[in-house]
Amino acid sequence: MDIREILALNLRKLRRVRGISQEELAHRAKIDRTYISSLERNLYAASIDVLDRIARVLGVEASDLLKRPPTAPKKHRSPADS
Repeated sequence: MDIREILALNLRKLRRVRGISQEELAHRAKIDRTYISSLERNLYAASIDVLDRIARVLGVEASDLLKRPPTAPKKHRSPADS
């Protein structure tokens, strides 16, 4: 997963958890709504200034938007599972 995919995933997740629409987030962060949509669809790379404005609205650190999600532990298959 590349950094833009991570941003897209975290942005969408945090926005939804807080119950904020793309339009509301864009308004509060002074960014165009279509830009928020494009970030969530992994079409654009955001500048550090944009990340900071989005993070402030979402109540997180900018670095939180770039954290890799934890990977699920791999299940070991026993011979009986075959």
